[in-house]
Amino acid sequence: MENKRPYNEFSDFLRNCFPCKVQKISINAGFTCPNRDGSKGWGGCTYCNNQTFSPEYCHTEKTVTEQLEEGVHFFSRKYPEMKYLAYFQAYTNTYDSIDALKKKYEEALAFPGVVGLIVGTRPDCMPDELLDYFAMLSKRTFVMIEYGVESTKEETLLRINRGHSYRESEEAICRTAACGIFTGAHLILGLPGESREDILEHARRISSLPLTTLKLHQLQLIRNTRMAKEYAENPSDFHLYTVDEYIDLAIDFVERLNPAFIVERFVSQSPKELLIAPDWGLKNYEFTAKVNKRFMERNTWQGKLYE
Repeated sequence: MENKRPYNEFSDFLRNCFPCKVQKISINAGFTCPNRDGSKGWGGCTYCNNQTFSPEYCHTEKTVTEQLEEGVHFFSRKYPEMKYLAYFQAYTNTYDSIDALKKKYEEALAFPGVVGLIVGTRPDCMPDELLDYFAMLSKRTFVMIEYGVESTKEETLLRINRGHSYRESEEAICRTAACGIFTGAHLILGLPGESREDILEHARRISSLPLTTLKLHQLQLIRNTRMAKEYAENPSDFHLYTVDEYIDLAIDFVERLNPAFIVERFVSQSPKELLIAPDWGLKNYEFTAKVNKRFMERNTWQGKLYE
């Protein structure tokens, strides 16, 4: 294999896009989701507690500018020359009026040192007018739209109360990529009711889409979620992977993945006080080191079994 790395890393992708070191700064811009406010449902996704991915500086009572100030202050101490991507992360960051959305994005782009946007959203929340705006914006700055797909199985999406179909994911990803915008997707491996074969089928199905990046992470059971209650009542519905099991599953997945995709991450790390299981006791960089070691042991790489 010519590539020295067993999979395409996000850090290499950023190095190809920027002549300097770049860091994402998470922003909670105070949005909600259509499956929370009654538009499509109530209660949100059964696994979701947004505290799990909001850094300390990332609170809704703070403006976009205030959150960026605190994020830059945190990172610039170590890397004074660093530039930043404003990452609209919490909930559905395209779910508001077009004018209100543009105001928040432009506020972020006006902040010194911010060189682009990453916007996390749902595939059913990308109206044509907003997509046209992002297409225009991408001609002058870095723009990536990241869609929460979570599963390619319609039954699973229904079970976890996503409120959208996989077909809608396919359509949104294709529309976005057709506009020349970097397009990402997010999948959760190990959702209830999904077998190993189902999970590997996700790799085959998602590989046919025009994605730039893919984020994977293990199912985590989080306190104060509907899924935590389901687990307490019916633990046999869930397979909680050990760290070694999950590493092999993730590598099996990546072997079947489109070799052009960037694999942005394999795991997510929830705050210990919110996590019920699985608690592997590993930092993300420690997990990644284990993954890389296992790739070498198996003498395999991204796309080895891609069809």
